[in-house]
Amino acid sequence: SFTEWEITEWSEQQAVFNFLYDAIELTVVFGPPIDGDVFGEDPSRPIVSLNFESLLDEEKAPPSSCLVRRLIFQFIESQGCWQEKCPTLYYLPQVLHDVSLVVSCCKVLGEEIEFLERWGGKFNLLKTEVDDTKVKLLFSASTAFAKFELTLSLSANYPSASLPFTVQKQIGNIGEEEISAVLSSVPTGHHYLRRIVSLIHQNLLQDPR
Repeated sequence: SFTEWEITEWSEQQAVFNFLYDAIELTVVFGPPIDGDVFGEDPSRPIVSLNFESLLDEEKAPPSSCLVRRLIFQFIESQGCWQEKCPTLYYLPQVLHDVSLVVSCCKVLGEEIEFLERWGGKFNLLKTEVDDTKVKLLFSASTAFAKFELTLSLSANYPSASLPFTVQKQIGNIGEEEISAVLSSVPTGHHYLRRIVSLIHQNLLQDPR
């Protein structure tokens, strides 16, 4: 199984784990060790608290990294009290696994956004912009006489759920209906965002000849 975490500390009192290139830190504080547990690693040892903290410098980080961090914390906060999920050491591997899954998917999303920022021109994509947890895609194609902005709302369950969207027409006739038809034919899953962009380009923006 894959892991997205590193242990940076394991002491008598606590363990510290890092995710996402050290951008997110999880501190797990242990209760007193069980009698006879020399190494403090008995699965029934209580956990007093689990605390996630962001170490990402939002000022300096690229927008895609900030988006990824926001989505991961959206997931972390949606789970309620982590200590209730993980009252003893026994449950810690599952927590690390669950968080790793989300980190892994969001990390791929960040890479997809960076790809579109760099290579968007190949898909008639003028601009890729991150706005909080949304990504705005400005398409323009003279051959199809079309210019429009597609805004996709992202969440921590990317890429397993279809994305809510809005379309703003600027030139031409491509709007909600046309985009909706394309999006409904793109299956969710790996590289969902890139495949959406690619299919919009292929189906709507090619030379109509």
